[in-house]
This record gives sequence, C-alpha cells and structure tokens, in this order.
Amino acid sequence: MSENTKLYISAMSFARTLLRKGLLTEKEYCEIDTIFREKYRPNSATLLSEIDLIILENRGIYDH
Repeated sequence: MSENTKLYISAMSFARTLLRKGLLTEKEYCEIDTIFREKYRPNSATLLSEIDLIILENRGIYDH
C-alpha cells in the first residue's frame, strides 16, 4: 500500500469519527473526502479491497 493511500485512509478515518460524533455534517464529510482524494490520489483498488461486501446476516438463499 502506498504512503499516499495510507495517509488518505488515516485522514478519512479521523473524518468518519468526527462525522459519527456529529462534529461534521454529511456534506462537510463529502467535501473533505474530495479534497483528500485530490491531495493523496489513493489507489482505488486498495480502497475497494478494504470494503466488506458480504454482510453475514444477509448471506444465503433462504431466510432463517
């Protein structure tokens, strides 16, 4: 993982914390994300690989 990608992930982790605490609005969070994506140019493949696309309670064919 590149240094820029690490810096982007770290910065956005802090921004998400502020968002959850109500210290940022959703709009401000999106603006920060845009600024940091332009600044750090993170590797998209690395960012996508960290997203858990499988939600275990919704996994499977049948409803339990």
